[in-house]
Amino acid sequence: MTPPDDAGADQLGAGEYVPEDRRLEALRDAAAGCRGCDLWQRATRTVFGEGNPQALIMLVGEQPGDREDLAGHPFVGPAGRLLDEALERAGIDRKLVYVTNAVKHFSWTPSRGKRRIHKRPTERQIVACRPWLVAEIDAVQPRVVVALGATAARALIGPDVRVSVDRGRTFRGLNGSTVVPTVHPSSILRLIDQPEYEGLMSVFVRDLKAATQARSGRPTSRSR
Repeated sequence: MTPPDDAGADQLGAGEYVPEDRRLEALRDAAAGCRGCDLWQRATRTVFGEGNPQALIMLVGEQPGDREDLAGHPFVGPAGRLLDEALERAGIDRKLVYVTNAVKHFSWTPSRGKRRIHKRPTERQIVACRPWLVAEIDAVQPRVVVALGATAARALIGPDVRVSVDRGRTFRGLNGSTVVPTVHPSSILRLIDQPEYEGLMSVFVRDLKAATQARSGRPTSRSR
């Protein structure tokens, strides 16, 4: 499986906003003024990644949600709480990981009321934002990157990945990183009151444990 073209991504969108200083603090400050795609016009703010700057595991979601957009922090809503539970079950301390998203601004559409409804970012918006993800991987140097959901998997590995088939396996991805794809916590959250919930949650925890095996140098499958 061919990883995304890093050089091509850097020629679009956010590339001109990424500073030469690749420390996370400098990247976060610069990202606050990013105008690399149109999403900034309707979002409250840029929601950059957070966590341990020397994390061995990086978790990458799709984009910030409504609560993350308002708070300015990733994974602080219901999906973030479910992620915390899954990490605890997998024996992974969230304080020791780095969490971010493939897209740094909230993509949404209005409902009939005042709610802002999640809207999946377009391929162009994902590509435009990729230089920030490249820079975060460069800065943190994680041993393994967990792609949470299809959008993150496509951004990190390429268009051929299928989370339903490839989840829990290891791939060579963006910037040569080791990537383990799995579902996004929000997909499990939608099943919380249904019999399938615990089964999918258990598989999610298993995928996170597979990432710790990849981190320790024991890949769960061959890269494609």
